[in-house]
Amino acid sequence: MQTADKSTQTLAIHINGIVQGVGFRPFVYKLATSLKLAGTVSNAGDGVHIIATGSTSSLLDFTQRVQLEAPPMADISSIATEELTAPCDHNQFIIIDSRHQSAATVPITPDIAICSDCLQEISDPENRRWGYPFTNCTNCGPRFTIIEKIPYDRPYTSMRHFPMCAQCEQEYNDPLDRRFHAQPNACPTCGPQLSWHDRNGLEITTEDCIGSAAQSLAEGRIVAIKGLGGFHLAADATSNEAVVLLRLRKKRPAKPFAIMVRNQEKARLFCSISDKESNLLTSPQHPIVLLDKKSNHHLADNLADGLGMLGVMLAYTPLHALLLDHPAAPDALVMTSGNATDEPICTQNQEALHRLQNFADYFLLHNRNIVTRVDDSIARVIGGKARLLRRGRGYTPVPVAVAQTSDMLACGAEMKNTFCIIRNNEAYLSQHIGELSHLECFDFYTESISHLQTILECTPQKVACDLHPDYPSTRYANRLQVNCTPVQHHHAHTGAVMAEHGIEQPVLSVILDGTGFGDDSTIFGGEIYIADRKGYQRKGRLSHLPLPGGDKAAQEPWRMALALLFQHFGRQGLNQQTLPHWLQTVSTYKRETIGQMLEKGINSPLTSSCGRLFDAVAALTGTCLEATYEGEAAMLLEQQAQLFATEQRAQNREPGTGYSPVPANAQDMVILDSLPLAQWILDDLNQKVSPQEIAYRFHWWLIDGIGMLVEKVRKKYKINTIVLCGGSMQNKILLEGLDTTLREKEFTVYSGEKIPVNDGGIALGQAYIAGAP
Repeated sequence: MQTADKSTQTLAIHINGIVQGVGFRPFVYKLATSLKLAGTVSNAGDGVHIIATGSTSSLLDFTQRVQLEAPPMADISSIATEELTAPCDHNQFIIIDSRHQSAATVPITPDIAICSDCLQEISDPENRRWGYPFTNCTNCGPRFTIIEKIPYDRPYTSMRHFPMCAQCEQEYNDPLDRRFHAQPNACPTCGPQLSWHDRNGLEITTEDCIGSAAQSLAEGRIVAIKGLGGFHLAADATSNEAVVLLRLRKKRPAKPFAIMVRNQEKARLFCSISDKESNLLTSPQHPIVLLDKKSNHHLADNLADGLGMLGVMLAYTPLHALLLDHPAAPDALVMTSGNATDEPICTQNQEALHRLQNFADYFLLHNRNIVTRVDDSIARVIGGKARLLRRGRGYTPVPVAVAQTSDMLACGAEMKNTFCIIRNNEAYLSQHIGELSHLECFDFYTESISHLQTILECTPQKVACDLHPDYPSTRYANRLQVNCTPVQHHHAHTGAVMAEHGIEQPVLSVILDGTGFGDDSTIFGGEIYIADRKGYQRKGRLSHLPLPGGDKAAQEPWRMALALLFQHFGRQGLNQQTLPHWLQTVSTYKRETIGQMLEKGINSPLTSSCGRLFDAVAALTGTCLEATYEGEAAMLLEQQAQLFATEQRAQNREPGTGYSPVPANAQDMVILDSLPLAQWILDDLNQKVSPQEIAYRFHWWLIDGIGMLVEKVRKKYKINTIVLCGGSMQNKILLEGLDTTLREKEFTVYSGEKIPVNDGGIALGQAYIAGAP
């Protein structure tokens, strides 16, 4: 039997990562006390600092268990220990006040969904927080949305306006209480309060604001609800009439609405949920998860027209839980961003009363200020992995560790904009900003950059931006008068995946995207690169199609159908008698105008865009002639292909294969020729092949074709690591098909998971590439 080590020593321990606002100091206190250590623990601008004196064996046990048993929301990125010559000044273990140093380096804690303990309290009539909609503890509640600066202490948050009552103060100061130093700690006596208003802003006296909201929603009214990172517009998701009303007021004719339900059991009434989707749905982040609708879902039919999936999130604040628990409340609520189309979400009461007056019948407000607006995150399980499509609440601004990267600001793209700040080899990707072409969104963008720089106490002297000179983000970068590096759009897409997975060696990159500024006279969007952090070589692409009317073609997919027909058949391909009848519904004048533009090359730049090819096939099959929101044609085409595959498998038949891809070569570049699609699709339509089967064949033509091209590139350049990126990789059939096909060909395959593969990840890619040593 070994003798325990009784020698005493003192360690200084510095821990960095997500270690503030997550109950880390109480955890350290309890652990140290149980091991009979003396010392201190404190928050500082660069993490958590511990001084601990005790036996060598106890200290070893302590340092190991700090890492293994940390609170669920903690994420330790580094731990450093140093032996001190003198013991600490205390004979017991205590928590001391936060201290701030010259530069803050600690990561910022994201907002976390309500925990089970707080849910139980607000449901218990014997608990003093029964029915209180702002209940929280160190394991849940607002964080990033209320922080003004760090260290994360109450005086530096919007909770500073609510002095704690004696009971809350006692909880806050008790290291054994789960509300110890929970900065938003509050109760009905001392915390924020709700108020109920009509559409003109007049406060309506009621003893039950939540009950009034529930009843109004059940009656088909639209209610603007102030939440965690902004306002939602809420409506009864089981009522076609309520959804129609919301669509009319919001001028959103077809774009899908997400819904909120009380719990997972309710969600299963409407959607099929796999184990991985269940884990994502109930995670502490509670994102919107895209799920397959059940055929007998009993929801309004017009929530997601033409799509088999639905965005679902669980109630993530006490207010949401109490609302959906109310007996009068519908089983599911539409919860869409409280804004006009393409504007940022409202955060302040007076702003919402002004901007949302024509949308909402009533307003459910509260008096806690939202410092930073943050939209809901959106995720989808593809290829067995949870993948963020929009990074916001719950995830922002958790940093991504990046290797050997200069401190810098990366300004992002124009659409789905985010920006990124690199500090000390950590990348802070912002929340979803939106479309910078709108003035209000651009103001939100500049305010958010300033706010995050303030919190991080970091103003980088290097900037990265998109190669496109007319993006608002590029113009902003050039105005900063610091060292600015432009990064080609699709190289940045590649860089985002490389940064997330820590890849520094050269890769093959397949970028299937909308459109991006190229380095020749064409518009890129369906590319194969050999790339590393310092540059790229274009080694493959989709064949060119003209883009009649430029960006207008994305809004009117019928233009791309005509472009595909013209490119293959010439002008005779646009003759009325040869067109499918749905294309004949486009006016003769419009078709003649497009024909002349294509013949003369007027405002019809060439593009290799995968997104525009999806548009062409969607219109040629009659799936979507005009898009009312970005990506609509591609989403509907994916759904058509999925319907065919599901129907075939239900009949115990394999769905079959795609069209036979035709590769070509040109100037050291492999090309997938899309022009034969025109003939194949017309022939199939004439033979009464369903649009669903055509959509399926198209998807697998693209998957097989890309597989053939990258094999050719690998054979010549001996690169086996491949990344899949670009907005088209949000398509489940496409990403899963490529992942499977390429792994069968013994490629090592990576794609976005925590970082969106769409333009929401561009800023990280820009920073990773521009910051390369």
